[in-house]
Amino acid sequence: MEITGSMENRVHTTRKKPYSLYSCAVPDYFNSVPMHWHGEFELNFIREGSAEFICGDERFISREGDIIITCPNVLHSIYPCKGVRQIYDTLVFGRELLGGSGTDRYTEECIDPLVSGSMKIPVRITKEHHYYAELEITAENIFSCARGNTPQLDMLLRSEIIRLFWILLTEAEAVYRPEKPEQGIRPALQYIAEHYKERITVKQLAASVHLSESYFMSRFARHVGLSTCEYISHFRIHKACETLIDTNGNILETALDCGFRNISNFNRQFRRIVGCSPSEYRKKYSSAK
Repeated sequence: MEITGSMENRVHTTRKKPYSLYSCAVPDYFNSVPMHWHGEFELNFIREGSAEFICGDERFISREGDIIITCPNVLHSIYPCKGVRQIYDTLVFGRELLGGSGTDRYTEECIDPLVSGSMKIPVRITKEHHYYAELEITAENIFSCARGNTPQLDMLLRSEIIRLFWILLTEAEAVYRPEKPEQGIRPALQYIAEHYKERITVKQLAASVHLSESYFMSRFARHVGLSTCEYISHFRIHKACETLIDTNGNILETALDCGFRNISNFNRQFRRIVGCSPSEYRKKYSSAK
C-alpha cells in the first residue's frame, strides 16, 4: 500500500465501486505496512500465519482465522513476526457501501458513530468469539462477493457487510471517546512521510508535535510499536521496496531517493529488515506483482 503523509493516498473506492480487494502476504509482497490511516473501513481475514498488528491503542499477534476490523481514520500498521509468513485478504471500503440516507435513524445511530469512532466494536475477532462461526461465514461471503466483482454480487456484498456490523453492534458499547492519545503523534508521522528523502532528527519530530525529545520518543514507541529511528528505517525501506518493484531504476538511485546517504548502509538495512538484498527482492517480486 502506498502511503504518503501517513495518510494513505491510494484510491480504494470510486462512485461505481466503493471498495477494493487485496490479497496480501507479509513479508513476501511487502515487508511491512508502516503506520498510516485512511478514511475507509478495512477488513482483514488472516488465512495463514501471524504478524504484529497495531490498531489504534490495541496491539496483538494475529493468528489464522482472525477477522480484523479497522474503522476510518484509525492509525494502524502490520509488522512481520520473525521467521513467520502471514497470508491474508484485505477489503477496503467506503461508508457508501453501508447505505443510509444521511438523515435517517439508521445512519445517525449506527453508521455515523462507527465512522466517528464513538461506537466501540471489537478490532480483533478470534475463534474464541462466541459468534465466530457466524462471523466467519459472513466474512467468507464478503470476500467471495468481492472476488466475483459484479454489480449483482455488489448487492450481496453490501448486505453481508451490513450483517457483519449488525452482529457486532448488538454487543457494542456506545461511548464518547475524546481525542485518541495516538492522534498527538500524527503530525510526526506526516513529517516523516513528507521528508523521508531528507535527513530527519528527533528534535525536528518532537518540535512538530510540541513535545520534549525524551517524552516524544517514549510516546512514539508506545503508539507506533517501533523506536523513532527504527520506524524511519522501516518507512524508507518500504518506499524502496515499492520503487524496486515498480521501476527498473538503478539500486543506488533508489537508495538515495529513499533517504539513504550511501549504498552500503542501504544494503545493510535492507537485508536486516527484508531478509534479502535489494536485487534479490526485485528479481523475486517484480514478476509476482
